[in-house]
Amino acid sequence: MVVIHGVSVTPRFTLPCRPLNTSFNGNSSLSFFLKKHLLSRKIFAGKQSAEFDSSSQAIAASEKVLVPDNLDDDHSSFSQEPQIFNLESQTMEETQALRTEERGVRPRVVPSPGDGKKIYEIDPMLRSYSNHLDYRYGQYKRLREEIDKYEGGLEAFSRGYEKLGFSRSDAGITYREWAPGAKAASLIGDFNNWNSNADIMTRNEFGVWEIFLPNNTDGSPAIPHGSRVKIRMDTPSGIKDSIPAWIKFSVQAPGEIPFNGIYYDPPEEEKYVFKHPQPKRPKSLRIYEAHVGMSSTEPMVNTYANFRDDVLPRIKRLGYNAVQIMAIQEHSYYASFGYHVTNFFAPSSRCGTPEELKSLIDRAHELGLVVLMDIVHSHASKNTLDGLNMFDGTDAHYFHSGPRGYHWMWDSRLFNYGSWEVLRYLLSNARWWLEEYKFDGFRFDGVTSMMYTHHGLSVGFTGNYTEYFGLETDVDAVNYLMLVNDMIHGLYPEAITVGEDVSGMPTFCIPVQDGGVGFDYRLHMAIADKWIEILKKRDEDWQMGDIIYTLTNRRWSEKCIAYAESHDQALVGDKTIAFWLMDKDMYDFMAVDRPSTPLIDRGIALHKMIRLITMGLGGEGYLNFMGNEFGHPEWIDFPRGEQRLSDGSVIPGNNFSYDKCRRRFDLGDADYLRYRGLQEFDQAMQHLEENYGFMTSDHQFISRKDEADRVIIFERGDLVFVFNFHWTSSYFDYRIGCSKPGKYKIVLDSDDPMFGGFNRLDRKAEYFTYDGLYDGRPSSFMVYAPCRTAVVYALANHE
Repeated sequence: MVVIHGVSVTPRFTLPCRPLNTSFNGNSSLSFFLKKHLLSRKIFAGKQSAEFDSSSQAIAASEKVLVPDNLDDDHSSFSQEPQIFNLESQTMEETQALRTEERGVRPRVVPSPGDGKKIYEIDPMLRSYSNHLDYRYGQYKRLREEIDKYEGGLEAFSRGYEKLGFSRSDAGITYREWAPGAKAASLIGDFNNWNSNADIMTRNEFGVWEIFLPNNTDGSPAIPHGSRVKIRMDTPSGIKDSIPAWIKFSVQAPGEIPFNGIYYDPPEEEKYVFKHPQPKRPKSLRIYEAHVGMSSTEPMVNTYANFRDDVLPRIKRLGYNAVQIMAIQEHSYYASFGYHVTNFFAPSSRCGTPEELKSLIDRAHELGLVVLMDIVHSHASKNTLDGLNMFDGTDAHYFHSGPRGYHWMWDSRLFNYGSWEVLRYLLSNARWWLEEYKFDGFRFDGVTSMMYTHHGLSVGFTGNYTEYFGLETDVDAVNYLMLVNDMIHGLYPEAITVGEDVSGMPTFCIPVQDGGVGFDYRLHMAIADKWIEILKKRDEDWQMGDIIYTLTNRRWSEKCIAYAESHDQALVGDKTIAFWLMDKDMYDFMAVDRPSTPLIDRGIALHKMIRLITMGLGGEGYLNFMGNEFGHPEWIDFPRGEQRLSDGSVIPGNNFSYDKCRRRFDLGDADYLRYRGLQEFDQAMQHLEENYGFMTSDHQFISRKDEADRVIIFERGDLVFVFNFHWTSSYFDYRIGCSKPGKYKIVLDSDDPMFGGFNRLDRKAEYFTYDGLYDGRPSSFMVYAPCRTAVVYALANHE
């Protein structure tokens, strides 16, 4: 059983016409054959014999030198000087110099840490918690110093993928793997007929296993591109075949349960060459959250190529400037939505090849779209056959041992961020996607779970600072987040990082050198929860002040991404805003040539108002999950079978159907359906922000929140927003305050017939201001405010 966002789902074991997408745990020594490449070559076995050495002592580098004398939840694990294994004879500085000379570019270096004290100027209340914050920053600086001393700097440390896993030179292929718990290891695959005695690996003192495979006599590589590979180890848990931890591609053959690691090294003529420069970081970030697999209108797993050709132009047309792609890292269980990652360096093979993913990203760049990746470093799949769990036969390899290393709600493993090699692995993973695939940044999933030992479970954060800076804070995890943000922003200045944090951790979006965690944006997760809470109430019980408080309750100087709903609300078991508002009426009364219903009229009006006020007041960026812009009438339900629980009860499945695992874009495009009006309004919102830049303006003033009239009026940038949430009352000659005198015009009107409205306003009308203080503003003008409408005004002379 796997729990995805609170929904229990069962792994599937049969699927017609598609590879299996299952969650499977256990150990296996079976080898499966897709194809064979039997080429003559020399076998290089190294110094170790084919017999396993049972007396070998497996001590991880992190265990050997990085375990503190006195472990405390509020203390970092890095209390001793690390002794780092060398992967080659030359130093990291020499390697970097050679790389720089070869590329003819200036070396990229992460700037040295600052003093971390600016946070106290930004928020003087933090001074009461300076002991914790100074300790946190001291640990971070110590980490940076150790990385500089032993690894040649964060730039070199984050290139672990060049040394670990498979690397190819003119002479042959080198394979290295950190598996300190293994007593013996050999590389097996199609290339050596899965013979565990053919290619025995040698182990160094830090638990890194290595083998060199020279080229074949004809000069071809010893392992052909596209062939299957695994590492076979004698572990404390028995003989185990594992997919290499640094594998770059992994596939599932039809009829098989476990995935297979693929040696991915295409010839030069088959490698995708990027043609378009990466866009500059947009000042106003408008994110279209998307899942490639479920982006087809047909019930199928969509491809990178189809997404590139069909969906990207749609995103551009809608006016978004960023696409956030989910479920990129390989995950054996499709219904995990990509959150139970098994192969961190491999793009999901369900949707195509790595080269096709690169072509998708390049096409997005051609369209001027920034591409963010939904990266999962908060936890990992507990699968043992195709994931990192029990990789070397020990519980505490990449993860904490015991209960601390297991997330009971997510049914997954939790990384040990106090391990040197885990830091290398995760930092290199983030670097890999930026360097190899040209992603423009990340949305880091589950950051709240990382930052606290309680993982945010059953904890109601009230804003009291003791909740953030105490014994329940995982300093190792926070230090990792500081490291990865510093690495990303130092090496890729235009890159963007967004953190999914529900706790409201202070300093979260302050640069690391100033003492912060370093994210550019925090997801404003409270907004979506508030809308669900409000939508359960009668219109008469909506409180304007409550709406405003939630939308504006964010930390000063820390930027937020606002959203009314994301993929979370679209999952089966939850309800989207459109469903809350219109429910089953969406199936029968959305045709424009048929009479509507009061529920549909109310739903269409409030859907537009909710999204616009969220964008207008909720943050410095905006996010929408694909399809929600037009009120997608179906939930997301991944293919699954029925599940029998231990108490005998049964959770019904959906017969492994893909029918609800797609997006009906055709509904939003159909001019004979009311969904079209919602889509047109969402597009108009994006273009309004593009033209006026109100989300990133420093000027924000709420001039009215009238509980009797159900009216909210505010200024954002140079625009004046007027919302009338009353269900029946419309107001003539309604006076609204403004900061600038002059002639105003309507620039967005939710009542426009194009948006499914009732055309009660004259969009050509001009509004002239009166001098004199009103609602705390120096000027004002009179408007007509129909019920359940949102209207935006701008000075007529605005360019």
